[in-house]
Amino acid sequence: MNAEVAGAQAVVLTDDQIINLLRSEVKKRAESAEIYAAAGRTELATKETQEMVIIETYLPAAMDAVALASIVAEEVANAAANGQEGARAMGAVIKAVKERVGAQADGSAIAAAVKSALN
Repeated sequence: MNAEVAGAQAVVLTDDQIINLLRSEVKKRAESAEIYAAAGRTELATKETQEMVIIETYLPAAMDAVALASIVAEEVANAAANGQEGARAMGAVIKAVKERVGAQADGSAIAAAVKSALN
């Protein structure tokens, strides 16, 4: 709700925007839980972890690493066929992979898989 009314005009978020927002909230909760645990505040770390678990139930199932690696390999091959190789191809490959996997994988997992495949 806050994201919908945050700008100059109220907007209706798309499903992908909502999923990205939920992923962001999960990441925030995980980071907070880690910080609280390191500071010895286990009750707050537990609270953040519980909230994270609840939010994760609203996210689509994540694509497994093998399936993601397969798609990345195909897109790296496509980029190479178009004359793009190495670090130059990274942006194009990430974009193509994101289009194919949609909300089944988060951006950091995609970027890591692409970087690994290109190196």
